[in-house]
Amino acid sequence: MEIAITLEAPSLEALPQYAEALRRGWSPNRAGGDDMAREQLEAIEKDPAAFVARQVDPDAKGPPVKLPDGTLVPRLPGYVLWIWDGAFSGIIGLRWQRGSDELPAHVLGHIGYSVVPWKRDRGYARRALALMLERARGEGLGSVQLTTDPDNVASQRVIEANGGVLVERFTKTAHYGGTPGLRYRIALAR
Repeated sequence: MEIAITLEAPSLEALPQYAEALRRGWSPNRAGGDDMAREQLEAIEKDPAAFVARQVDPDAKGPPVKLPDGTLVPRLPGYVLWIWDGAFSGIIGLRWQRGSDELPAHVLGHIGYSVVPWKRDRGYARRALALMLERARGEGLGSVQLTTDPDNVASQRVIEANGGVLVERFTKTAHYGGTPGLRYRIALAR
């Protein structure tokens, strides 16, 4: 049975649900953890409209992106959408370089996702990734890369269920702590 979720553009109306998930200990990025959640809550409190607006930036007009080690890098075109089942359930983001399937060395993958802990193991990440792959095709990408940690078996299963093929085991750059990673590729039918 198909999971009844959608990908929604972030909105001011639903922002309180996003903020509540952060307060409950969820982080939109495994590498960012509590620091990222705290920074996002501060940004939401300071200017909720600006926070929401920064989530969808297909022209890369926003400010530089801060990597986990604090390094600032140029923003790529992309957007973060909210996984929605009638309520906030997590996020999934897509980023790319125009005219290329390749990414700069400091970008681990085209797509990243995180489901809130209280809604995991329901197929939400698998379905959200399938929906995001349709959008990636729409951006003209022929393939996408996704990375995950070797111990994140759930994420590996999500990627593989969507056609992901393991292409390499690698060591993440120092920006991401120099830890081991797995890189997958998903070919997109054009």
